[in-house]
Amino acid sequence: MITPPRAVRDRILSLSPTELPSYVYDLAALRAHAAFVRAALPDRVEMYYAVQANGEPEILAELGPYVDGYKVSSGVELDHVAESGVDRPRDFGGTEKTPTELADALERGVTRFHVESEYELYMLAGLAQRHAPGRRVAVLPRFDLPVPGGLLTADGGGRATTSGLDPARADVVVGLLTDGSYPSLELRGVHAHLANGVHAGEHLALAESVVAWTVELAARNGLRLAEVDIGGGMAVDYDRPEHRFDWPAYGKGLARLASAQPELTLRIEPGRALTAYCGWYASEVLDVEHGSSEDFAVIRGGAVHLRTPATGRHDQPWSVLEVEPWPYSWPRPVVRRERATLTGQLSTSQDVLVRGVRAQGLRAGDRVVFSLAGAYISSAPHRAHDRYPEPRFHFLDAGADGDRSR
Repeated sequence: MITPPRAVRDRILSLSPTELPSYVYDLAALRAHAAFVRAALPDRVEMYYAVQANGEPEILAELGPYVDGYKVSSGVELDHVAESGVDRPRDFGGTEKTPTELADALERGVTRFHVESEYELYMLAGLAQRHAPGRRVAVLPRFDLPVPGGLLTADGGGRATTSGLDPARADVVVGLLTDGSYPSLELRGVHAHLANGVHAGEHLALAESVVAWTVELAARNGLRLAEVDIGGGMAVDYDRPEHRFDWPAYGKGLARLASAQPELTLRIEPGRALTAYCGWYASEVLDVEHGSSEDFAVIRGGAVHLRTPATGRHDQPWSVLEVEPWPYSWPRPVVRRERATLTGQLSTSQDVLVRGVRAQGLRAGDRVVFSLAGAYISSAPHRAHDRYPEPRFHFLDAGADGDRSR
């Protein structure tokens, strides 16, 4: 359980029930964490923020001084970067890109693309001639490299991803990009995002394996590659939120790796590992239902707004802000058993935020605050259930021009 800072707690308690659920972001905490991460990384390692984790323009603007660029995967994310007002390079990545998305990105001046398939390579080459004439577009093919054995164990954490080009076709792809077939494209390097939820030691081992494979690929083809993008996937531990990714140890390891390969620029793409800790999802208990074997505390909203428990199959860290008095004449529902499950309003077994936790005494009307809610939220209401209004956003900043809400 993580207790919200005083400013976050006070804002949540000041909201009326009709203003719930709400997202509350601590921008000072975000800046402090981003500065800590940036300071842990060596100069020759670039950090691009993965916008898909949280694309709110206010969040992107706060990260601007600490990142080298933004990794985007849709036109909407390009819009958010533009709204942030920060002038930083943009990488266009993501799976299953459409011709419309690629054309839009080219016309907006995106100059670096991660390519996930040979078809996408052909498509990008044709669109670049039409939408970016006279400009060479940098390409980093994403290869689905094997994860070194034993890295993604129960102790190490993490899970492998499955996307990208077959490494057995690497020489063919390199040939397409270097034999003059597509003069509008420039082979800049290699991209490989191999796993998610990985701790520092394992992530460093993944980086070493990607760099070694890239160096061998370049030597085999007589090339000098300039960049290796080792992706994101840094762990955020929802079960043990006090255990954070070891950025100092990771940075030292990357410094050794960069020193051994002075011709290469290394790039990482953290998303939730930068923003998760600054966000809070605030709601209230609507009712307590007493089932045959357990109690259920039903909160406003739920999985329609906070997707991480369902997608990650974990419990969201939470805390309670008690609210007095009870304003109604009827009895106040309360959790009677020692433990309860916290659910949202949807009539589905997947709308569960916390399972079987100590919650005796939790009452209707009390505020429930979920931490680590700064990434992979959903700000859009559930379209099939118009009873769910879109949550409000509150950006708290003790050190700047005041708080903002929308």
